[in-house]
Amino acid sequence: MRPTNLSPVTDGVDDDVAERLARALRCVTVSTEEPGTTADAAFVELAEHLTTAFPLVHAKLALLPFGHSRLYRWDGVDDGQAAAILLAHQDVVPVDDLAGWTHPPFAGVVDDEFIWGRGAIDDKSRVLALLEAIEWALAEGLTPRRTIYLAFGHDEEVFGDDGAVRMANYLRDEGVHADLLLDEGGAITTGLVDGVDRPVATIMLGEKGYATVRLSTTATGGHSSMPGRETAVGRLARAVAAVQDHPMPVRMTPIVGEMLSRVRGALAQPRRTLLALTELPRLATLTGPLLARLLTASPSTEALVRTTTAPTVIRGGVKANVLPQQAEALVNFRILPGDSIADVLAHCHKVIDDDQIAIDLVGASSEPSTVSQPGPTYDLIADLATSIVADAVATTGLVPGATDARHYEGLADTRCNFAPIVLDGTDLNRIHGTDERISRLNYARLIEFNRRLLAALATTQTGMR
Repeated sequence: MRPTNLSPVTDGVDDDVAERLARALRCVTVSTEEPGTTADAAFVELAEHLTTAFPLVHAKLALLPFGHSRLYRWDGVDDGQAAAILLAHQDVVPVDDLAGWTHPPFAGVVDDEFIWGRGAIDDKSRVLALLEAIEWALAEGLTPRRTIYLAFGHDEEVFGDDGAVRMANYLRDEGVHADLLLDEGGAITTGLVDGVDRPVATIMLGEKGYATVRLSTTATGGHSSMPGRETAVGRLARAVAAVQDHPMPVRMTPIVGEMLSRVRGALAQPRRTLLALTELPRLATLTGPLLARLLTASPSTEALVRTTTAPTVIRGGVKANVLPQQAEALVNFRILPGDSIADVLAHCHKVIDDDQIAIDLVGASSEPSTVSQPGPTYDLIADLATSIVADAVATTGLVPGATDARHYEGLADTRCNFAPIVLDGTDLNRIHGTDERISRLNYARLIEFNRRLLAALATTQTGMR
């Protein structure tokens, strides 16, 4: 079902709805990569809150726990392929700058405009908004035509191995396949697309891959008064500079071309005409590479057209007057579809060109996801998004980071990463940063989006085909 005659959301949530989210934000469900640091008591506290706050959900839906992760099944009245797998995660990242917060990050403060706290955007608001929407649907007597799954991971911030991976494997074993997989990753942004003065709803249809490469070397130690021609730190620094100064090639992918084509109508002249010229087949071989090069002008758009390189950690030496015996650096790559982890490693070997530098893949990694093609399911999400926010223009994109959705590869015909909350550059910096918060209005948008999605799934058997 395509939405018709739906009004934009202009009012924020009331105090009761805001407090249910705030109560969840007070549960310190922090994920870290340190063994044995799972916040078990906090996850139990959150589970108890969800059960109490949404009684109809927990009376009517089947719930299968996977550790602290929660997989709900809302049975449809018809057999056949599932309608949707709706993802969100309960865990949050740590806070390292307590003094900088306007309100304590786990106090769950609610004021007239905002709900404050770690997880307000990433990603407890989506967990609670989905449950708010389903509680409403059950109270209204709605039933989905075909089965809907909710998968709320507990370890997304540390790659999801114990939560999303287990839930996804269970669904595979059960033979589940859905029309739609919906997760975090896209939003409605303002002021971020150069030349567009309308809100842009970027519905991500795939995500980049992820890999961390360790560069390491060893050398003879000794006193710094008698150094050799090069120390371990110096050799490592040259290797880090090599990978940073020689990034992987710029390349225009079909999904980014689709993104630009869809946003073209919102551009002012002469950019609209210039972008239209790039779409002419006879000019594409010339203008495509030029446009990709232009997108490298800012970090946010450069990430769309290349596998990015980010040196993030460097270690070596113990004292100023001691020659280091070993040194290492970590370099994080976000891999563009069409490239692979093997390509990243080969690139590192090529540009470093030093057999005294060891190059190893470390930690979690994932190849770029399959990229969904726009179609009826995408159109439904786009129409719902533009019904929520007046004058928004919908387009496609790629998630530059990593989400739980990558573990559900192959479980749905169409994968979308999107939430209809309006963010500017300052808001985006609050995610994983200081003073994370969500406005009452944005939270209302999120809940209403899910209500409208559920209504669409409840009123037509093949609404997304």
